[in-house]
Amino acid sequence: MNLVNLESVSHAYGPKPLLHDVSLGVEAGERIGVVGRNGGGKTTLMSLIAGDAKPDSGRVTHTRGLRVGFLSQRDDLDPDRTVRELVLGGRAEHEWAGDQGVRELLGSLIGDLDLDARASELSGGERRRTALARLLIDEHDLIMLDEPTNHLDIEAIAWLAAHLAARKSALVVVTHDRWFLDAVSTRTWEVVDGRVERYEGGYAAYVLAKAERARIAQASEERRQNLMRKEIAWLRRGPPARTSKPKFRIEAAQALIANEPPPRESVELVKFATARLGRTVYDLEDVTLHAGGPGSGPLVLDRTTWQFGPGDRIGLIGVNGSGKSSVLRLLADTVQPDSGRVVRGKTVRMAHLSQELAELDPTRRVLETIEDVRKYIQVGKKEWTASQLLERLGFKGDAQWKVIGDLSGGERRRLQLLRLLMDDPNVLLLDEPTNDLDIETLNELEDLLDGWPGTLILVSHDRYFLERVTDRSVALLGDGRLSLLPGGVDEYLQRRAAGAALTARVGSAVPAERVAAEAPAQPAGMSAKEERELRKELNRLERQLDRLSDKEAKLHAAMAEAASDYARLGSLDAELRDLLSQKDSIEAEWLEVADSLGD
Repeated sequence: MNLVNLESVSHAYGPKPLLHDVSLGVEAGERIGVVGRNGGGKTTLMSLIAGDAKPDSGRVTHTRGLRVGFLSQRDDLDPDRTVRELVLGGRAEHEWAGDQGVRELLGSLIGDLDLDARASELSGGERRRTALARLLIDEHDLIMLDEPTNHLDIEAIAWLAAHLAARKSALVVVTHDRWFLDAVSTRTWEVVDGRVERYEGGYAAYVLAKAERARIAQASEERRQNLMRKEIAWLRRGPPARTSKPKFRIEAAQALIANEPPPRESVELVKFATARLGRTVYDLEDVTLHAGGPGSGPLVLDRTTWQFGPGDRIGLIGVNGSGKSSVLRLLADTVQPDSGRVVRGKTVRMAHLSQELAELDPTRRVLETIEDVRKYIQVGKKEWTASQLLERLGFKGDAQWKVIGDLSGGERRRLQLLRLLMDDPNVLLLDEPTNDLDIETLNELEDLLDGWPGTLILVSHDRYFLERVTDRSVALLGDGRLSLLPGGVDEYLQRRAAGAALTARVGSAVPAERVAAEAPAQPAGMSAKEERELRKELNRLERQLDRLSDKEAKLHAAMAEAASDYARLGSLDAELRDLLSQKDSIEAEWLEVADSLGD
């Protein structure tokens, strides 16, 4: 049954036509990801489907009584209302506190945020979480989300994907987060040149289908096809595609990549990087660092020793506020450690893209500001002009002669990134470089970085981009250390889930091994043998909890993958409830043993 129908819909924004003669529908339970260039009409399409805008021509119809939940990009919150009023409305405390679903939603999105804080006091990320919680706390037939992952960290994005996959509502989502698209969508709509092209499956299936269509049509744009083949090679060789089986044949698409090399020639790039940088890039020696300066703010690094070498491509992961940007500023020499030292290689030419947009002369033109830095640059084996690179990152034709004062935030970010690359650095520190970039521009940026020889340290909540352009992941887990993650983002989420589960149940209990080291005195009235037995039991229970937490994380991931298989979802949900019951029982045992020991 169709919940919403669009019949021959056309709409323009001023003189620019965005949609022309579009006919489509949203079925009950359908999960649709919407992609396309910035400014191409995605948000307009969402507003028309939701009924917030009227088409210039054509008709939009809703089924009677349709309940639509629409999250726009603006987070339109009453500044005088509290988080409690915005999210919980008139619900009595006993009503929402007794609802496990509401408690989980508040814990995952609101977290430690003060429920009595006013909207006017919230940061951008806190406003986004509040708006999401306000929407998701209610039941809807159709949920529509416009860039829901903005300001969310990797952990919150993973939770949101699993939550949406477990709901029965239909879903239409606009996002540039390609991992999220694969996790939640079973169909993809591409808004392009006033049309809406439809594909089966999530982002991975969309890329394959688009390549198949291009092959059949014998597209003449050779560079765009090369880009597409490289993207497919990554998808097929990278993490498993989280998508349902597409209905089109993929043999032809697979033939495109049969002889396609990996996206990056890693050995060659490391060789080039070593020639440019030597052996030393950054050596951290016994470094202690606080986020707010010496002794001020959260502890980020505690007597940490670490080495960043030539050609390293590292993704730095952590929750918001864990200190990722502080580590980049430490490497960029804009903040100093509390103690220890940072050794920088003598040949390091560093470029740092921070989250703050540096000032550019608003009267200058785009091309002029790039050519001021350099007119040509060598990337890999190819030389590019400033104009060619601008075109690759979305400044085509007359856009290169726009005045900087007329650029959007996303365009300014692209411009600043390009200025950094044109300065020919051999070390790149990138803090959220994907903000405000559409998928096509992200593909171009990834391809550009594939041929860039140097050391790259990246902070990004865009999981797809992070896994695509880096080779290793390192996490800040709140323990003052940099932790290598051989399993990448999946391992990070599992470790976070395991830690959060134990912390949530037993508060700030100190691990048994540390208690034994710091307080060796045995509890009164207990023999040394009895204490040893209890310590062994405590360790056994903690190992069981770790294993169950790993299983819980895998179950959540499986539920996200089985988004459209309701029978499978029901089975997984029953399995999850059984697992949580086991955890409750074991945690009760843990508390009893810890209490006996006086821990």
